[in-house]
Amino acid sequence: MLEELKNLLALPELEHLQNIHPLVVHFPVAMLPGAALLYYSASLSRRESIAWAAMWMLVLGVLGAVVAVATGLYAAPGVMLAPSVKNALLERHKWVMVGALVFSAGLMLWVALAPPMPSRGRGVFLLLLAALTGLLVTGADYGGRMVFDYNAGGYACGQPIEFTR
Repeated sequence: MLEELKNLLALPELEHLQNIHPLVVHFPVAMLPGAALLYYSASLSRRESIAWAAMWMLVLGVLGAVVAVATGLYAAPGVMLAPSVKNALLERHKWVMVGALVFSAGLMLWVALAPPMPSRGRGVFLLLLAALTGLLVTGADYGGRMVFDYNAGGYACGQPIEFTR
């Protein structure tokens, strides 16, 4: 699948990727906190047009999260990491991000019942968006550590690198 994507996009840099997960993760990591910021802005400004933009960012972020989680679960067994890193970081990253997907999908369903932003429980909704952002930051930190501390995304140094604190 990665070969077909490389040919389709004509991106020779893709040869260094072990899987396509890194290509898709940044979309939901940007869209979901962006939706939270827009929802806060809509709440403060009382502008429904901003709330509609936030709703669509939330929907697109959830769809992107589905793709990111699916590609991550598919790629996880083949990622070149030492067992200690898999146990310490990959497992946590996986479950935090699956949780973020479920959490964001729940918020999207709540919004679907009262678009573009719930009027009942609005304060709770906004707090949950902040919690979702915190969850995403935590999961992204685990993923970033795997890539930048243990070379999970490329061939820059010998594999596997053992886990260290």
